[in-house]
This record gives sequence, structure tokens and C-alpha cells, in this order.
Amino acid sequence: MDHVLIVDDDAEIRTLLIRYLEEHGYRATAAADGREMRRALASTTPDLIVLDLMLPGEDGLSLFRSLNPQARIPVIMLTARDEAADRVMGLELGADDYVPKPFEPRELLARIKSVLRRTRRLPPNLAPEAVRRYRFAGLRLDVAARELVVPSDVVISLASTEFRLLKVFLDHPRKVLSREQLAALTYGKDISPLDRGVDVLVSRLRQHLGDDARQPALIKTVRYEGYRLDADVEAED
Repeated sequence: MDHVLIVDDDAEIRTLLIRYLEEHGYRATAAADGREMRRALASTTPDLIVLDLMLPGEDGLSLFRSLNPQARIPVIMLTARDEAADRVMGLELGADDYVPKPFEPRELLARIKSVLRRTRRLPPNLAPEAVRRYRFAGLRLDVAARELVVPSDVVISLASTEFRLLKVFLDHPRKVLSREQLAALTYGKDISPLDRGVDVLVSRLRQHLGDDARQPALIKTVRYEGYRLDADVEAED
């Protein structure tokens, strides 16, 4: 039975979601704030966390960053409004998905099922055990630690979505990948033609790689088609 931890300061939402998820075959527990979340994580590792962005005291951003990356717990963010700024923030945080408030419990349930299915059934080229390390353009990606080492030996910890996107590029070097393909492999879902989430994520990845956004040398924009990683890649088992 999958265990979902709900972190939200709204008691009604916590009660509603616990009841709804349990009715649909999940084990559900809840925390009202960061302190309760940490207490819960000290005693158990949930299969997924539903985390409200706006919390009293320590907010969702800080709590998300405090999660142990080695645990690889999928996170769905709850955002206050269905606005572009909230969606971009969710992507920048590296959340696996986001759901704007107010929401229907069945929508959240569908997102939970999708995220769990995606994280457990990654395409073969995204399997973490397949490759331990990638080397490219003087950089190194440690797959287990999800860390990028730049030429100056500075170590950059990547958010989950940043890691998945970079790994997609490294598994398909010098190939043009459409935004739709990148979204499917990174998020496990389709996107609309107007969704700029992939572009935001590419921009953040370029910053980590030290790739000039105005004249990128590594992740190049192919007009009307998508993006291409221009680098030779060495994979180490």
C-alpha cells in the first residue's frame, strides 16, 4: 500500500485528503507544518509527499530543499493560484508535479498515480543503475548523487527535474529533441504548445552548465524543433 504524506496547514484539506486517499487504497498521513513533517520523516519514508508551498513558519521551498536527495521521494507541490509564476516556481524547485489550489481531490489522485507510475517505470535510458557517471565538455554528472561537477571542481546539486532533463540530453547527445519529447521524458506527461515549462528548465540547466543563454555552446536551440546537446558524452558503468 503506497504511503502519501500530506503537508498542509489547512486542517480541512488534510482531513479531506486523508479520507479520500484511504478510500482509494492509499495509506495517508498528514503534517501541519515543517516540524511535523520532519517528525514524520524521521520515523518513516513515504512513497510521495504532497507539499503546500505556502506554510506558516518554514515555507514549502525551504522544506523541499531540506529533503534528503538520496531518499528520492517524489514531491507534488500545492500552489495557491493557477498562475504562470507559480508554475515556474514549481519547476524551479524541481518538484515532480504541481497542483494549483483550489483543486478537486480526484485531480490530485490522478497526479499522484502518474508521478508514482513515472518514478517507478522510468524509460531504460533513465534507469539510475544503468550509468554511474557521465563526462562531457569538461563536466561530470554523478548519477547516484545527482551532482554536477563543473571544470572548477565546484559541485552543484541538481533538482530532480534538472537532473532528469540533463540525463535525457546526455543519453541523446547531438540529437534534436522536441519540447514534447523532453517533457514526456522529464515530467512523464504531455504539454500544450503554450507551456513554457521545458524552456524554463533548459534556462536553469544552462546556468548550471555555465552555458551562455545568448550564444549557448552546449544546449543549443533548434528553431521550430527543440533543443540539442552539442557535446561528446562518455558514459561510465
